[in-house]
Amino acid sequence: MPTPAPLLALFKSRPEQALTLGTCLAVFAIVSIVGYLLLRERDSVERSAVRASNNIVQLIENDVLRNAELYDQSLRGLMWGVRHPQLSSLAPDLRRQILFRQAITTPGQGELLWLDAQGQVQGRSSGKVPLLTDFANTAAFQAHRAHPGLGLVLTSPSQRQLDELGWCLNFSRRISSSSGAFMGVTLGALPLAYFDALFQRLDIGKQSSVNLLSTDGQLLARQPVLDTDPQVGGNYLKRANFQRILAEQNGSFTAASVARGGAQRIYTFAKVANLPLIVLVVHSADEVLHSWRHTAWLVGAATGVLCVGILWLSVLLGRELRRRQRAEHSLAELAATDSLTGLPNRRRLDEVLKLEWSRAQRSGKPLAILMVDIDHFKAFNQRHGHAGGDHALREVALALRRCVRRPADLAARYGGEEFQVVLPETDASGARLIAERIRAAVEELPAFGDGSVAITVSIGIAVRMQKTQRDLTTVLGLADEALYRAKANGRNRVEQAQS
Repeated sequence: MPTPAPLLALFKSRPEQALTLGTCLAVFAIVSIVGYLLLRERDSVERSAVRASNNIVQLIENDVLRNAELYDQSLRGLMWGVRHPQLSSLAPDLRRQILFRQAITTPGQGELLWLDAQGQVQGRSSGKVPLLTDFANTAAFQAHRAHPGLGLVLTSPSQRQLDELGWCLNFSRRISSSSGAFMGVTLGALPLAYFDALFQRLDIGKQSSVNLLSTDGQLLARQPVLDTDPQVGGNYLKRANFQRILAEQNGSFTAASVARGGAQRIYTFAKVANLPLIVLVVHSADEVLHSWRHTAWLVGAATGVLCVGILWLSVLLGRELRRRQRAEHSLAELAATDSLTGLPNRRRLDEVLKLEWSRAQRSGKPLAILMVDIDHFKAFNQRHGHAGGDHALREVALALRRCVRRPADLAARYGGEEFQVVLPETDASGARLIAERIRAAVEELPAFGDGSVAITVSIGIAVRMQKTQRDLTTVLGLADEALYRAKANGRNRVEQAQS
C-alpha cells in the first residue's frame, strides 16, 4: 500500500513528528485490535455459558413435562377405576391393585391418592392406611368441585397433608359420574426432593444455581443451596428480575442480583409449556468470566509491554533523529557560510538570488542588489599581510551585518574582497539609503595598524523594477557596472545603475 502523500511530505520535512505520529497510530492500532479480540472472546464466553444454561433448562423442562404426563396418565387410570361400578364389591387388596395399577412406583416419585366427594382419603398408591387428613378445604379440591372442566391442575407446593413426603407438587383431576356429578378428586404428589436430586447431578459452579419456581414467585427447588439463600417456599414475586422473567417467558439476560449484593448474574430461563412453572439457571458473571479475565490480564500485560517497548524505541529513534537533524543543520550552515567572515557564502547567495528573483517576478515588487567592494584591498593586503586582510574582511562583514537587519535581507560574501546585499521589496531610494548606511559604517571603522590606513568601500546599486523585462544576469551586470563607476569616480561612494 503506497504511503499517503501528506504523510510522506511530513516525514521528509519533519521526520521526528512523523515518527511520533506513526508510533502513536501503531500503538493505537495494536491496543484497538487486542481490545476488540478480547471483547469478542468475552462475548464468546458469555454466549457459551448461555448455550450451556439453555441446554440445562431444556433438560429440566423436558423432565418436568415427562413427570407431568406420567402423573396425568396415572390420574386418568385411577379415575377409570373409581368410576367402575363393580369396584366396591372387590376385596380391599385387589381393589387397590386395580385402582393404582398405573401408579408411579419409582422410589422418590411420590404417590397417588383417591379423595371422595367429602375430601376424605379413600385410597393411596403406597398401600398405607388411608390418611385421616381432610382435603376438603384445599384450593385444588374446592376448584374441582366448583368447576367441572378444569382438567389437570397443578397447585402450589404444600407439606401439610403429606408430612412424610415433605414439600410436594400436587397434580389433580376431578372425578365425575356419568351424569357429571362430583365424585371426588384424584391427587398425585411429586416430592420436590426429586428435583433437588436431579439438580445435584448438574455441575454448574459453586456461585451458580439451578432453580425451579412457580409463576407466582414461589421457590420450589434450588441447587446448590448456600446458607444465605432463601429456603423452599420463599417468594420472589416482587423482585425486578423475576418480573422481567415473567414478562419474557424464556430467554437470557445479565443483571445485578439484590440477594448477592449487586453482583452481576446471567439469568437463563424458560416457562414449562402450559404449566405454571419456570426453570431458571443463574450463573455468576465472575465465575463465568474468571478464565477470560486471567487471559485478558496476560494478554493485556503482554500488549502493554509491547507498546511500552515500541514507545521507548520511538523515543530512542527520535533522539537519534534530533541528533541527525542538528548535525545536518550544522553541516548545512557550514556549507552555506563563509568560514572567514561568518556571512553566507556564494552558494547560499545564488540560492537566495534565484528565490527572491522568482518571488519578485510573481509579486511585481522591486528587488535591489548591492555590490560592495573594499577599496584598495590588494594594496592593503600587501602592506599588512594576509592577517591584516582577513581582519579587514571580518570588520566589513560585521558592519554589513549591523546595517542589514530585515529578516528577508541577505548580506553575503561574493568572493575575494567583494560582498553582495540582496534587498527584496526595496526600491531605488531605499537601496541608496541602506548603501549609504553601509558605506558610512565601514568608514567609521577604526584605522588598522599604525592608524594611517582607513578601510572604505565602494557600492554599486541595481534595482529590478516592476515593468522592466531584464533577467537576473542583466541586473547583476548593472550592479557590477555601477560598482566600477563608483571606483572610477573616486571610491568610498555609492553609484546607482541607470534604469
